[in-house]
Amino acid sequence: MKEAFIRAKDLYYTYKEEGQEPVSVLRGLSLEIQKGEYVAILGHNGSGKSTFAKLLNMILEPDSGELWVAGRELTSPELTEDDVYALRREVGMVFQNPDNQLVATIVEEDVAFGPENLGVPSAEIRRRVDEALAAVGMSNFAKSEPHRLSGGQKQRVAIAGIIAMMPNCMIFDESTAMLDPVGRREVVETFEKLNRERGITVITITHYMNEAARADRVIVLDEGKVLMDGKPFEVFARAEELVATGLDVPQCTSLVHALRKKGLVIDGEPVTTEECAEMICRALEEHHGKGNA
Repeated sequence: MKEAFIRAKDLYYTYKEEGQEPVSVLRGLSLEIQKGEYVAILGHNGSGKSTFAKLLNMILEPDSGELWVAGRELTSPELTEDDVYALRREVGMVFQNPDNQLVATIVEEDVAFGPENLGVPSAEIRRRVDEALAAVGMSNFAKSEPHRLSGGQKQRVAIAGIIAMMPNCMIFDESTAMLDPVGRREVVETFEKLNRERGITVITITHYMNEAARADRVIVLDEGKVLMDGKPFEVFARAEELVATGLDVPQCTSLVHALRKKGLVIDGEPVTTEECAEMICRALEEHHGKGNA
């Protein structure tokens, strides 16, 4: 069995601020993520999902436990600054507010910022910038000023800046939370394309259930541990448990469960609008075919 790209074992982390009570967030978190996976991580506020993401990029360091990323043990006392530097080339993060990640006055200069800091030669930077902007559909905005872009466009520029650093893994930490529905769709389609066409490991942390349903795998955190882990249809089938932890389910899942309570027999657990429509149509045809009103 191949080694996992990310392996966490019994991770603990507590926020400690002077003058305040310590807040324990991760409480023995263990999980593995394979290279090339597209994973959505869910959890109510305080469940530990964003804290875990920051551990993966060494923004935070765990109190105890083991954490391996791309073959490096981040919890090793022998970890060097060069190791951390190399890790941050492997794992890129896109945060909630794109304005916090845009640093230049011209789009292409912003995308070039990361590779420049890595010491990449100029000709290679030019190639990476052009490819990254093309990957997110922003080539026509290369000479634009970031502050004149829409929220979704800004977020795509922020993603391009990470792509230009050529990571093997990208973490989207509530990256669509501040966007309108159009912007959210643009960003989700962008990181799905990166996963599908470039094989980049994608971890998306979101509170939008319809977005999570599009992932290959859903992990639900609760009280700093893994509560559920499986295919979207497997996780969202446990609707009552999700609601009990303060989460919701995709709209199509809610609709199917409501129709079942009304007596309509629907097989399966849809996670997309298309699947939902097909299952309901099939159930209605069978229902009427049996002579029911």
